[in-house]
Amino acid sequence: MEYMSHLQKDKKLASILKQEPFVLKRKKNIPIRLMASIMSQQLSTKVAAVIYKRFLALYDGKEPKVAAVLATPNEALRAIGLSNAKVGYIKNVAQFCIEHGITDRKLAAMSNESIIELLVQIKGVGKWTVEMLLMFGLGREDVFAVDDLGIQQAMCRLYKIDATHKKTMQQMMLQRAQKWTPYQTYACLHLWNWKDS
Repeated sequence: MEYMSHLQKDKKLASILKQEPFVLKRKKNIPIRLMASIMSQQLSTKVAAVIYKRFLALYDGKEPKVAAVLATPNEALRAIGLSNAKVGYIKNVAQFCIEHGITDRKLAAMSNESIIELLVQIKGVGKWTVEMLLMFGLGREDVFAVDDLGIQQAMCRLYKIDATHKKTMQQMMLQRAQKWTPYQTYACLHLWNWKDS
């Protein structure tokens, strides 16, 4: 894998690039992916998977069209275990995607920065959520999630970065991550994996 030889130039990072190379996949139905990531916020992976399955069950087990989600009564979405706030955010996503004609094709043609700028306008969608979407939905190779707690913990441990001052810590993280371009996403994947093992 091309990214491996690039990331191995960072000696500290090289020490954790042990397992099989990661392969990023581009998924379909990105607006629904965005809704799924809102559903999963503050939940364990297990609980999030259950709720998403219940969500699909509302649409005969298939991923719905955005308009169908917008037309779903709030009570039905509440009944699958979503909070009022999350129901609102999911409806915001649906409304925004319809109004702005957001499709997989449109997003595929945009830069990471433009996608972040566009989607953080949606109430309930933050920069971190869009970064996860770029990595795991759009399969973008050069995304660095500086606000991700797991990445922060892993980098503080690996690079002995002091976490006392958040701003200074993030600046040091960003300096490091610049060296990983154009493969920052892969570095994040390896950092998460290393932290969890």
